[in-house]
Amino acid sequence: QLQLVESGGGLVQPGGSLRLSCAASGFTLDYYAIGWFRQAPGEEREGVSCIRSFGRGTNYADSVKGRFTISGDNAKDTVYLEMNDLKPEDSAVYYCAASGFTSVRTMCTMGQESLYTFWGQGTQVTVSS
Repeated sequence: QLQLVESGGGLVQPGGSLRLSCAASGFTLDYYAIGWFRQAPGEEREGVSCIRSFGRGTNYADSVKGRFTISGDNAKDTVYLEMNDLKPEDSAVYYCAASGFTSVRTMCTMGQESLYTFWGQGTQVTVSS
């Protein structure tokens, strides 16, 4: 059974850091692009970051550039999202997702949400003092 499981969310003060994990089971992440998305209450889900298959490149939403870093550990079939200098507006449920579409695997960008076929259950991130 193909599954993605996120972890690492929690409550953090503004300016703090968190590292989210996205662990895959039932398939090898190497062959997929992995994206991180987030959805705040009353808002549409938005793309945050993505990493191409085999870790050949990354992309970020403008709102998180310079603060978030996506990376992968192929041996563990896990993708991470390191989040630094967190702001209250970063509060949301964060989801990871996998895409096997060639266009995403070779050049992942924001706005390709419909091309992601496997989704995790999400992990809550709350940034508040």
